[in-house]
Amino acid sequence: MPDPLEKRRPKALERGIARAERLLERGARTSLTISRGRMAIFITAFLVCLALYKSEWFQAGNTALAGFVLLFLTVAHYHTRLEDRLHRLRLWQGIKRSNLGRHRLDWEKIPHSDVPTPPSHPYAADLDLTGVHSLLRLVDSTITSGGQRVLAAWFLNQNHTLLEEPDWQNRQALVKELSDLPSLRDRMALEAQLVSKGALKGESIMALLEKPLEFSRLIPILLTASVLCAMTLVLIVLWAGWGFSNYWAFSFAAYALLYLFTAGSIKPVFGRVLLLYDELRKLGSVVHRLERRSFQNTPNLQDLCRPLITSPSRPSKEIQRLARICHGLSVKAHPLIHLAANALVPWDLGWIFRLQRACIHLRSVLPSWLDCLATLDAAASLGGFAHLNPAYAWPVLNGAHTDPQSVGLMAKSLGHPLIPAKQRVANHVEIRGRGRILLVTGSNMSGKSTFLRTVGLNLCLAQAGAPVCAESFEWSWMRLYCCIRISDSLEEGLSYFYAEVKRLRVVLDAVRDHTQPPVLFLIDEIYKGTNNRERLLGSEAFIRELILGNGLGLISTHDLELAGLGKELASVTNLHFQETVDDGQMQFDFRLRPGPCPTTNALRIMAKEGLPVPEM
Repeated sequence: MPDPLEKRRPKALERGIARAERLLERGARTSLTISRGRMAIFITAFLVCLALYKSEWFQAGNTALAGFVLLFLTVAHYHTRLEDRLHRLRLWQGIKRSNLGRHRLDWEKIPHSDVPTPPSHPYAADLDLTGVHSLLRLVDSTITSGGQRVLAAWFLNQNHTLLEEPDWQNRQALVKELSDLPSLRDRMALEAQLVSKGALKGESIMALLEKPLEFSRLIPILLTASVLCAMTLVLIVLWAGWGFSNYWAFSFAAYALLYLFTAGSIKPVFGRVLLLYDELRKLGSVVHRLERRSFQNTPNLQDLCRPLITSPSRPSKEIQRLARICHGLSVKAHPLIHLAANALVPWDLGWIFRLQRACIHLRSVLPSWLDCLATLDAAASLGGFAHLNPAYAWPVLNGAHTDPQSVGLMAKSLGHPLIPAKQRVANHVEIRGRGRILLVTGSNMSGKSTFLRTVGLNLCLAQAGAPVCAESFEWSWMRLYCCIRISDSLEEGLSYFYAEVKRLRVVLDAVRDHTQPPVLFLIDEIYKGTNNRERLLGSEAFIRELILGNGLGLISTHDLELAGLGKELASVTNLHFQETVDDGQMQFDFRLRPGPCPTTNALRIMAKEGLPVPEM
């Protein structure tokens, strides 16, 4: 039975997008009317005041001018607020559209992910985990660079980061809570986008805090500058009001010399804080959104956000205070205003003093706030993925990976998460016990490679804490190694076959390591880069070695002779995909069946494309 939420969720998004479109159209018409009204007020004010002044009714003219100015400013204020609301609504609509794009796998509507494919990674490129049409791009709705790194690590570092069952359950519980909070996720994204586009870069803020500000003897210099400024101000008042001699020129000259002496030390500080203002405003807005919510029904989210909600002072205020300091120092970007401000008071020195004190205070607490926000951001992305796919199952972790017979996975109606639901074909799969191998045979284009990727991608989702594209999914924690997408390398001077051999060696070394969790290996078309005889001999030897190791997995092959190992070795089970021929056309149902494949189709494909083939 299809999940009714699977249809209701996209319809709700469509209704929200359509409603926003109607409001935007209405707002645009109102904005145009107000713009015309402002122009009418200006023209009317000009004509009325001109007529009054020409008639020498100066008092009435002044009154009318003041009234028109007040009216114009009032209308301009309302117009600005309207434009701000329209901007907010456009951003909100964009968030909803990207959510709908993720649900429909409409890649043009999904923002690009900046996660690169790590070199020599054991499964990222093979499974389309990274790239243009990838799982991480589909899942990644993070608003911070730290959150994106955490999310990528949850998917890419599974071979090195073994989560104990309680830790994994806590993560999954957090993702479940966030999946039921679409408003919180979308409002956090909106608060960030209202400040500026792009991810919040917490590392830029930490760089300012971690590296001390190089400004020696700041306090004595600031006190001296303050005394000279106060003395100059008093002397100017005495000179202007009571005719005292212009001694203020000497104190001002001393202050100017002190300013020129310290200007070289101020310049690097300005360069560091100039770009941080928007980042701090963005961070403060997101944290403020979290501070305002109740955590009564979300205990896991409350535990995660404890550094933010138990801080003696509100984190958002501390962050906004640092933002105001950076904004004060950014006056240097406006030379005339900057010069005037420093002529009156030691503007730069005062803000730098405040910056030093703020950095010392935040240095001990901000890292925990950023770590909290990064974890929340990554979990919120998985929560959004779960919310958009309510038919997906929450996997169950069997923590007893030390039991050789319980190691593995069992999935019912397992589908590929990067294939649209209407085109997706689901299959049952079960593989348990160290040394077990599912040998998958089948015709060209029958679905072998896609099936291997289906297993691998869903394992990555499960171990990251996300729901999986299945009706049910139970597994034990495993390291994942693939040999699916192989290419030659001109830079390294590797042929296709040698590149494949090197990848298979990596898989074999991992399987031989009994100190780590078991390996799930996924190997597509083993040894397809060499001749038939050597491919068969090498494949048989390689499979026999895998059976003895700390792993289990799936191997696809065109070699029907290799399926004979299923009769000889109890650890090898044959499965296959096949095609049917209807009116001369090949049809694929992509259903996994037991036993070796009884058909082939290579010659049919050749003949269909007009290539010469022997008579069949």
